[in-house]
Amino acid sequence: MLILEGNEVSHFQSMATPMLTYFNGIIYLLGFSFLLLFTFVALLFTHNTEVLKEYVIAFTLIYLAAYPFYIFFPVDVTGNVLPGMIPLLYQLNPAILRIVTICDPSLNNCFPSLHAALSVMTTLFILFRTNLRRYKIFAVLTTIFILFAILYLGIHWITDMIGGIILAFIAYFIATRIFKTRFKDEDISLYMR
Repeated sequence: MLILEGNEVSHFQSMATPMLTYFNGIIYLLGFSFLLLFTFVALLFTHNTEVLKEYVIAFTLIYLAAYPFYIFFPVDVTGNVLPGMIPLLYQLNPAILRIVTICDPSLNNCFPSLHAALSVMTTLFILFRTNLRRYKIFAVLTTIFILFAILYLGIHWITDMIGGIILAFIAYFIATRIFKTRFKDEDISLYMR
């Protein structure tokens, strides 16, 4: 990644302040989780079963597509590679570093960024497949903040983010176009017991 894009991502930390770091840490840890989970719950409780099925299919496709990259092509976080770049998220609180290193001892965040892919995919579903007007604004803003946070906090490369965005569009397209005909008549109530 360093050869591919150089140190361009380090410009995101040129404006670092403690307040901005805490804000981005909250967005990265809580905003991302809330966006994904609340969308699932909102689709479930609004009985938007067709979109819920498509959302789950797209979610699964993203993980299936990203898994080989995470196993075979690990990429170090920018905060551990670039001079002058700090992994700010891991310095917010020692508990964050301990929790993250349980899941990923070597602090590898690979191509493509799942934070980018899943948040963009979720926002695509909210924008184009629901009528939740106020939630659309929240989703777009949260996704923009997530995309900024993954670069600012020294976690992902710009290439990771772009790869995640492309993967989100591909998964959205497949789930809404191709799989729609296969799963359209399947009864979701079987899974809700």
